[in-house]
Amino acid sequence: MSKTKQFKTESKKLLDLMIHSIYTHKEIFLRELISNASDAIDKRHYIALKDSEKDAEYEILIERDEENRQLKITDNGIGLTEEELITNLGTIAKSGTKEFLDRLENKDAEIIGQFGVGFYSAFMVADKVTVETKSLESDQAYRWVSDGTESYTITEIERENIGTTIVLHLRETKDEEDEKYDEFLTENKIKTLVKKYSDYVRYPIKMDVTKHDYPEDEEKDPITYTETETLNSMIPLWRKNKREITDEEYNEFYKHQFDDFTDPMRVIHTKVEGLIKYTSLLFIPKKAPFNLYSENYEKGLQLYSKGVFIMDKNKQLIPDYFRFVKGLVDSSDLSLNISREMLQSNKQLERIAKNVKKKIKSELEKMLKSERETYNEFFETYGVNLKYGIYDGFGVNKEFLQDLIMFKTTKSEEYITFKEYVDDMPDDQEFIYYATGKSKEAINSLPQMDLIKEKDYQVLLFTEDIDEFMINIMKEYDEKEFKSINQGDLDLMDEKEEEEFETKEKESKSLLKSLKKALKDNVSDVKLSKRLKDSPVCLISGEGVSMEMEKVLSKMPQGKEAKAQKILEINPNHELFKTLDKIYKDNKKDVPKYAKLLYNQALLIEGLPLENPNEFSKLMTELIIEKNKK
Repeated sequence: MSKTKQFKTESKKLLDLMIHSIYTHKEIFLRELISNASDAIDKRHYIALKDSEKDAEYEILIERDEENRQLKITDNGIGLTEEELITNLGTIAKSGTKEFLDRLENKDAEIIGQFGVGFYSAFMVADKVTVETKSLESDQAYRWVSDGTESYTITEIERENIGTTIVLHLRETKDEEDEKYDEFLTENKIKTLVKKYSDYVRYPIKMDVTKHDYPEDEEKDPITYTETETLNSMIPLWRKNKREITDEEYNEFYKHQFDDFTDPMRVIHTKVEGLIKYTSLLFIPKKAPFNLYSENYEKGLQLYSKGVFIMDKNKQLIPDYFRFVKGLVDSSDLSLNISREMLQSNKQLERIAKNVKKKIKSELEKMLKSERETYNEFFETYGVNLKYGIYDGFGVNKEFLQDLIMFKTTKSEEYITFKEYVDDMPDDQEFIYYATGKSKEAINSLPQMDLIKEKDYQVLLFTEDIDEFMINIMKEYDEKEFKSINQGDLDLMDEKEEEEFETKEKESKSLLKSLKKALKDNVSDVKLSKRLKDSPVCLISGEGVSMEMEKVLSKMPQGKEAKAQKILEINPNHELFKTLDKIYKDNKKDVPKYAKLLYNQALLIEGLPLENPNEFSKLMTELIIEKNKK
C-alpha cells in the first residue's frame, strides 16, 4: 500500500533554495549523507548502552551502480518509522536528530545533525531519491521516494535489517557547462570525498574497490577482482591520548595533511574542557611557505565538528601574526548553520581563537626559555610576523607579543630579548638605543655611533623594514624609552660638556646660519653635533619620519609623500669645523660650495644616493683646482 503526500508550500520553497543556493559545492552531498548515517548509528548505539542491549557491528556501506546511475549509502543505525519519515523527510528543517538530542539525558552525545536539511543535499546531484528503512522501534519497513519537487510517496516494504538505505538516481549531464554528475559514480572520486570530508567519522565507511594481482610472468594479464575496503581512518589522531602518539605519527600526519616534505618545527596538541570543548592540533612548519608574505597566501586552521570536516581555512581561528601556524580545531560545541559550511554565531569561535592564540604564545615562551637555539631558528624564520603583530592595530598586541621579540646588537652576535637588553644596561644608561641599517658592519661604521661606542652602550640592530615602524608603536619597554642614534638628541653629555657646547654654539651662530641658507633646499637645519666624536659630519632625522622609514614608504603608493626632515650635524671639535670657520671669516662667498660638499659627504656616509652627482663632481673639481692654484 502506497501513500502520496505533498510537500508543504514553505517546504517546497525551502527545498528549492537548498538545492540551488545553500551549498557551495555539490560534492558536499556525500558528506551530509554519511554524517546522517553516523548520527543514526549514534542513536542506536546510545540506546543499546542505555538499555544494556547488545551492540551491533556498526558500519556505513557505499555501493556504486554505474550502469543504472545509482549510488547507495546504507547504515545499520536506528532507522525511521513511518511517522518519522513523514515528519523528518516530509517537512524541511524538521530535525529528528535535534529532537532526539533534546530528549537525551546525556547532553554530550556527539550528534552533528541539527537541522534535518542535510538529507536534501542529495537532490543537488540526483533527480530521484529513494529511502528504504526499518526502525529499531518497529517491525514494519518503509520506502520513501521523491523527485524533490511537489510530493513524496511512502510504501510499506519487506526489509530484514534495521537501518536505512538511501539510493540516489544521479542526474544526467546535459552539456559541457553542466556539473559532471558521472564522476560521483567513480571509485576514485568517492574515495577522495570520503577521505576529504568523512575520514574521521567513527564508524567504518566501506565500499567494494577494484584490486589487481600482477603475476610474476609479465606476459600474463593481471588478475582483477573486487574487495571490500574501509575508506576512512575513523579515529582522528588528535582524539587519541597524547601519551600514546609518537613523534613519527605527528610528523607523518602533518606532512600528509598539509602537503609538506619536512617535519614540523613544533607540535602543539591541546584538549580543552570548559565553557567550550575543543581539541586543537597545531604545527609550526620548519620552513616558511614560499608565498607566506604574498597576497595569495591564505591563513587559517582546518575546522572539524565531531570529526566531520567543515571548513579548510577558517581565518577567525588564527591572528595574522601567527598566520604561519598550520593545524586544525575539532569541537562538538560549534553552532553549525543550515548548510554546515559556516557558523550560526562566531562567539564560540572567538573563545576558541582566543585560547588558541594564548596556547601558541605559551609554547613559544617555553621554547624561548628552554630551547633557545630552536627559538632562534623560529625567530629567524617568523620573527617578522611577530613584529608586524605589534605594529598592526596600533599596538593592541604590544603587551602580548613584546617579550617574544629579539634583536641582534652591536655587542652580540646572538639574538637578545628586550628584557635581556634592559637587564644588561649600565646604571647610567637611560634609554634603549637602536640604529637602522643594512647590516651590523654598516651600522657600526656610522658616525652617529661615535659617542655610543665611547660610552660602551649596546645598540639594537634594526635591519628589517618593519623594525622602526614597530618600535615607533611600542615607544617604550619596562618604562625605558627607545631612542634612535639616527634621530634627535642622544642626551649623553654631562653638565660641563653641555656648557662648553652651548658656548661653541653661540660662537658659531653666524656660520651655521650661512650653511643653513646654502642648504635650504636640502635640509631643515644645520647645527653642531652632540653625538660625533671622531667623524666630521653626519645626517640625522627630525622628529617623525626617519630617513630609513622614508626609504620604505617611498616604495608604497600612499607613502611617496612622506619625507624625513634631514638635519646636517657638524662635529665642533673636528679640524674640518675649524677650517670652515676660517673660510667663513676669510671668504664668505665660498661657504655655499663647502656646504654642498659637506651635505653630499653626509649622504654618502648614510648610504643615500647623491641628489645631483654631476653637481657634486663639478664642485669637487673646482675646489681641487682652486686649492692647487693657491
